[in-house]
Amino acid sequence: MYFVEWLTWLAYIDPKEEREAFEKQHKKVKRKITYESDDQEMIEAAKKPANNSPRSRGPVYVYNEHILEMRCGMWEDKRGLISIISLAFIAYSLVNFAIALEDIKSLISLSLNYNGEPYGEQLFMGSLFFTLGVGALWLYLKYGLRFTRFEMFTSRHLLIRFNRTTQQVYLHRPTYCGGIVTLPWHGVTSGGSDKKYATAGGVGLPLELLWPPSFAGALHPELVHVGKAANNYTEQQAEWEFIRRFMDEGPEGLPRPRITSHFPWPWQAFTPQFEGLTRYFRTSSRITKLGLVRADNQGLPWLSIDQRLKIRLFGISKPPISG
Repeated sequence: MYFVEWLTWLAYIDPKEEREAFEKQHKKVKRKITYESDDQEMIEAAKKPANNSPRSRGPVYVYNEHILEMRCGMWEDKRGLISIISLAFIAYSLVNFAIALEDIKSLISLSLNYNGEPYGEQLFMGSLFFTLGVGALWLYLKYGLRFTRFEMFTSRHLLIRFNRTTQQVYLHRPTYCGGIVTLPWHGVTSGGSDKKYATAGGVGLPLELLWPPSFAGALHPELVHVGKAANNYTEQQAEWEFIRRFMDEGPEGLPRPRITSHFPWPWQAFTPQFEGLTRYFRTSSRITKLGLVRADNQGLPWLSIDQRLKIRLFGISKPPISG
């Protein structure tokens, strides 16, 4: 789902005035200053084996001697939520238009054979429902359509491609999130390389890959999430070790992952919401399982998402200079 990536991109390109106002408003947030030596230490850690049982939980779309292509992007478990809300707005508008159309048809029929019957109520109701339909449609087109396009009018998933031959990594993003980005493999760091680099409370999140600004070729770091949400840190380490061995040593000796089709099967919109909950589902009662699914779909308030992203992005390096 593109919502987090879109907010991340907005945080990168925020005007200087907005960034300064945000930092002034959040003075109590302690920013971690990252030095070049820290970056080098993380890069060196990413070159070492992290797990003795490398395994990819996928989804993997292409896997051969030279290329590994996987799903990229955060919050796949919320996929479908925006579509449901969008369809609700569209359905509301259509229902109002349908009711208004019935009243208009009655008024037209009445005007053709008018015998003094009252028509004020039909005129009022027709006008009311037509206005409600137009108003809802206008609000959706003005404020909601740009969110709907994240799911309905774009590729189903963000992709990340690891190329052993060129030793480069390609992030496939929409044009409004920076487009395709090419990054050097030798500059990558990962939360799966060592527990001290893992995101706090990272269970339930996909594997995190990070390129410092010096390797990203920009004034900001490149942060991406790869694969499925993890049930535990061991799964993140196994996923990272699978990618590391593929790029550094080749596919020999690695378990062949299950290949996922690019075709947008309907169930792909619902199965991701169970990622990161497998171990709880195995031992929980039915009531608890329903609660887990409901809690997993609650998410965070949209405003706090933007704020937390800015704090996270600007906390690991100096804020990017606009321009």
